[in-house]
Amino acid sequence: MAADFLARLKQSTVLCDGAMGTLLYAKGVFINRCYDELNLSQPDLIRGVHHEYLQAGAEIIETNTFGANVFRLARHSLADKVVDINRAGARLAREAAKSFDVWVAGSVGPLGTRIEPLGKTSFQEARDAFRQQIEALVQGGVDLLILETFGYLEEIHQAMLAARDVNPALPIVAQVTIDEDGNCLDGSDPGTFGPKLAEWGADVIGCNCSVGPVAMLDAIERVRAATSLPLSAQPNAGVPRSVEGRNIYLCSPEYMASYARKFVAAGVRVVGGCCGTTPDHIRAMKSALRVGEARGKSTLAPAASGPAAAKAVPAVPLGNRSALGSKLARGEFATMVEIVPPKGTDIRKEVEGARFLKSVGVDAVNIPDSPRASARMSNQALSLLIQREVGIEAVLHYTCRDRNVLGIQSDLLGAAAVGIRNLICITGDPPKMGNYPDATAVFDVDAIGLVNIVHNLNRGLDIGGNPIGTGTGFVIGVGANPGLTDLDEEIRRFEYKVEAGAEYAVTQPVFDLRLLENFVRSIEHCRIPVVAGIWPLVSVRNAEFMKNELRVSVPDSILERMARAQSPEAAREEGVAIAREMLIAVRQIVQGAQISAPLGRYSSAVDVLEALGVRGPTASV
Repeated sequence: MAADFLARLKQSTVLCDGAMGTLLYAKGVFINRCYDELNLSQPDLIRGVHHEYLQAGAEIIETNTFGANVFRLARHSLADKVVDINRAGARLAREAAKSFDVWVAGSVGPLGTRIEPLGKTSFQEARDAFRQQIEALVQGGVDLLILETFGYLEEIHQAMLAARDVNPALPIVAQVTIDEDGNCLDGSDPGTFGPKLAEWGADVIGCNCSVGPVAMLDAIERVRAATSLPLSAQPNAGVPRSVEGRNIYLCSPEYMASYARKFVAAGVRVVGGCCGTTPDHIRAMKSALRVGEARGKSTLAPAASGPAAAKAVPAVPLGNRSALGSKLARGEFATMVEIVPPKGTDIRKEVEGARFLKSVGVDAVNIPDSPRASARMSNQALSLLIQREVGIEAVLHYTCRDRNVLGIQSDLLGAAAVGIRNLICITGDPPKMGNYPDATAVFDVDAIGLVNIVHNLNRGLDIGGNPIGTGTGFVIGVGANPGLTDLDEEIRRFEYKVEAGAEYAVTQPVFDLRLLENFVRSIEHCRIPVVAGIWPLVSVRNAEFMKNELRVSVPDSILERMARAQSPEAAREEGVAIAREMLIAVRQIVQGAQISAPLGRYSSAVDVLEALGVRGPTASV
């Protein structure tokens, strides 16, 4: 197992578990208890915590032995139980892991006493104490050691010497704890402790505890500059805040997951969490790592090489795939209107709306996939029905929320077979945003991984890089949000999408022209056709919702205009007027517009399109 672990690190990142103490405290174990002793008195509790992390996707679980050395246990009158507690800790983790293909890591923390030259404990005494603990962990069956939360280099050095005394071949993950400046408690900076740990024989070097993801990422990047060894990172779930007398860690699972990707980009090969990290955090981080793996796999990459690349067939030219693709390829301005699927099976309103939109010259109808994680009719079924009954092209939103990669491939092959040609590949809203917050999300890949999959299907390759015959011929669209606060991150993801094979982009609703102009300038180096989202507001509440809950940039001037409307009809007219102004303003910047139809009022969308010279029937639909 040791060789397997080190070999795995050469290929991909391994996900470690989260905090043991956080979960035990949440389950009612008081902080003054000896948590390590629970291996003996409450084994089912410890085994259950391990299972929670394993089911969340952890590939390494740490034994509940962080403080199980003679010095710390003596404070609880348990100095004679060092061997029993560590063996039990290793055994419980091993039992929990028996149905999973994972590694068991022996957790070894500091002694809790100062060693020379700052304290009375000698190097030899420290080394002996660590040796006693590590011998018991090895007897219990651990696959590797994680030496963690060490603030003093000399102390972790003694732990490493003890580990090599016990088993020279046992992999060692050596982790120090740092302050906000990236320094250990003894003042050692990353440029010092990185090379030292490498010199002393660590297999993996990293940081854990004390700080949140931001400060740890800064430190990890500095460690990477000082050593070529694999790195590890296990930050706290943010800096704790005191809430009614309790320290609460406020970093969300999604936030930790976003930093998991950043750690991987910085060279981290073992990633997990420390204080405040729960199975929910690990589950989200697992999904994030899957996304990265899907993005990096040569079988899904647009520039695949080797046998798979040789079997790929040329993709059909963009202009020959669909009417929308032809218009984009010619550089003409394309128009779409959004039709949201119904909550039931009655599609008469949607079909009539599509027929009305076709009659006024709209190029395509854009059909989202259960937006805001609501439960609605299959947008793929509605797309097929509208195309067959009305004869207008549908643009199918396709999300990663509800499907694993096998389901994604099946859906897309089916869509291609029934004549759906236009896609917008998006990650999708998480279920907790909708009316079924306990529904399980999948997110095997995100939008970038999805684009990779579609791009390769267009070239006749399945998700494993195997030939499927004729390519699918999809026009590949993606989403973009010019109004995000972290525009650099949005640009970086946009670049990945284009590299993966995106051929056009549809933006979130635009109310601030400056943001759109800035975004378009920022993507000039990887420019694909951009279709601007246009949303005719229906009320000031609608505008406030867009700004504060959907995080769309809505200028105060827009809010003020909507607030001045004296009636619902006046508010609708003002919303249409604002949308028309935005459409005229973006006409020379982008290559198309997607007009939303709030509350299913397709006539409002056509009213907006009149700014381009579109004239439709006077009947309200």
